[in-house]
Amino acid sequence: METLRDVLDAAAAGAFPAADGGTTVLPQPSPRDAGVMAFTGHAVVFTDEDPAWVREALRGTDCDPLAAAMNPRFLTALMDRTGRRAETVDAVLVAGPLPGEPPLALREVTDPDHPRIAYAHTRRDEVRAWTAGGGVLTLGRGVAGRLEVSVEVNAEVDEVCARGPAGRHRGLGRLLVTAARQLAGEPLWAQVAPGNARSMRAFQAAGYRPVGAELLLQRKMPVCPSE
Repeated sequence: METLRDVLDAAAAGAFPAADGGTTVLPQPSPRDAGVMAFTGHAVVFTDEDPAWVREALRGTDCDPLAAAMNPRFLTALMDRTGRRAETVDAVLVAGPLPGEPPLALREVTDPDHPRIAYAHTRRDEVRAWTAGGGVLTLGRGVAGRLEVSVEVNAEVDEVCARGPAGRHRGLGRLLVTAARQLAGEPLWAQVAPGNARSMRAFQAAGYRPVGAELLLQRKMPVCPSE
């Protein structure tokens, strides 16, 4: 049986689901990860809910099948059904590993209480993080065990780096996501909010290519009783 990891590995290699207007429903790869991925002309819903329910809910959107899986009506129904919450629909990009040494000096962070590491642990396993200048780079195992990268950059530092002699035409964000490819020994995935044009440009300039869109459904945190 095809798994979500099979779909992701194929997409990383440039082989995408058939652009037939269909939707593939697959089991969740883990209790943590559920959601929807949209490729060109095809969607993948990964959830442990009944596939028959998923297909009925998709028909209930009463819209073009090409857009049904990302339609707000379906996503709301899926959240209600699973008791999960959603954040934003992200663009998903992927890049292969690069040889050589990272283009900037990185210092690994081992403090588990570092805000970026603590945040990454809510979404990924095997998290590692590095700092450089005013930026933080993290790698970790996310959806279906894929290796995921995220960066956080101080905008003022990024602008200075882009203007400086050694970094002309290259900001700190681009250097960090390039370094991530040199730290990885396998395809590296990134989720970027489409409205974050600066981040999207940095990833694309570093060789990451868009492969689709994704909405992950997060488990709701339990509400602590009032004292």
